[in-house]
Amino acid sequence: MQRRLHPLRALKAVLRLTWVELKLFVREPTTAVFVFAFPLALLFVMGEIFGTRGDSDLFFRGFEAMDYYVPAYFALVAASIGVIMLPAHLTGYRQGGVLRRFRAALVPMSIVLAAQVAAALVLAALGAVIVWFFGWLVYGVSRPADALAVAVAFIVTTVCFAALGALLGALLPAPRAAQGAGLMLFFVMLFVSGTGPPVEVMTSLMVTIGEWLPLSHAVLAIQDAWLGFGWNWTELLALAAVALAASWGALRAYRWK
Repeated sequence: MQRRLHPLRALKAVLRLTWVELKLFVREPTTAVFVFAFPLALLFVMGEIFGTRGDSDLFFRGFEAMDYYVPAYFALVAASIGVIMLPAHLTGYRQGGVLRRFRAALVPMSIVLAAQVAAALVLAALGAVIVWFFGWLVYGVSRPADALAVAVAFIVTTVCFAALGALLGALLPAPRAAQGAGLMLFFVMLFVSGTGPPVEVMTSLMVTIGEWLPLSHAVLAIQDAWLGFGWNWTELLALAAVALAASWGALRAYRWK
């Protein structure tokens, strides 16, 4: 049986557990690779391929290639945390009996999952800042047209992927299975969501597949805010709906287990 905590005590518990989770995540090699190194390496590759092209009006929504890719990689950082790191982390908790110890200590599962989301937000924000700084330093990427809209879209994106990661962590049987499934999903999304080849060169089938995956909606939400198209409420609501559904499913699954 889980107890109900006073809101202030619950907040303190989330913050303390978030700090612990951040220290655990930072020690993982996966964090360094997929949150910090891989987006920069991919951004460099895309910059070398597309950065000097003179036909950006035909691709990249009419903008310079790096102005297109930098906000897209904000979403990619959030996706890497949600579908690669969190599922393996939580299945490891479940397999190692950590969740049982939380339950024995009467720590609500909602507190545990809230700490995962908060830690994901901190890591994703750090990864996004590194991506933007690299893009600005190497390719002269412009500042966002609407920083507030970018921040909101980024937060909604990160919460969405963290909730999906929690759900995958509840459903998959073991850390290796979770990491394998997460990597497969991540690379499929990478190539069909506008973070690999631009949408304009993808086949209709690739575009259709991408529309059914959350990364394409996250890319559009952040790009629209960054490039000056304003708040994309359709994409934001879609991401929020996925986040709510995944959060509900994760809480139900962990309570059942």
